[in-house]
Amino acid sequence: MSTTVNTAAPPGVPDDPLTNFFWEGARAGELRIQRCQACGTYIHLPRPVCRNCRGFDLAGEPVSGMATLYSYTVTHKPFHPFYVDRVPYTVATVELAEQAGLQLLTRLVDIDDDRIEIGMALQVTFEQLSADLTIAVFTAAGVR
Repeated sequence: MSTTVNTAAPPGVPDDPLTNFFWEGARAGELRIQRCQACGTYIHLPRPVCRNCRGFDLAGEPVSGMATLYSYTVTHKPFHPFYVDRVPYTVATVELAEQAGLQLLTRLVDIDDDRIEIGMALQVTFEQLSADLTIAVFTAAGVR
């Protein structure tokens, strides 16, 4: 019997001026979210114009990394060849503490499926997938 080892590389880091601050922050172990410097509104996914005041003065800013679980699903199908050996995993939408409605799509880690509850407190942690790619994932608050 032979065993096949998955050698697929992880997804690449997008080279996009709108999102570079996010990926640079993750590599530094810091969750950064775009914020309008004129009105203070956080914006995710990043955009070239503030959806609140239509301002153009936007910057990536560090946030606390605290969140609550809004929604989740346990997926058994890998979305990319890199994840073939990593299924099942939990994909989640979390609401960041900084602003009502500020949501981020992520993965939950180090939480047993039977402990996952909508509304549970979460905190960011980071997973390095390659030398260039570090992603923000979330775990139960107080676990780090």
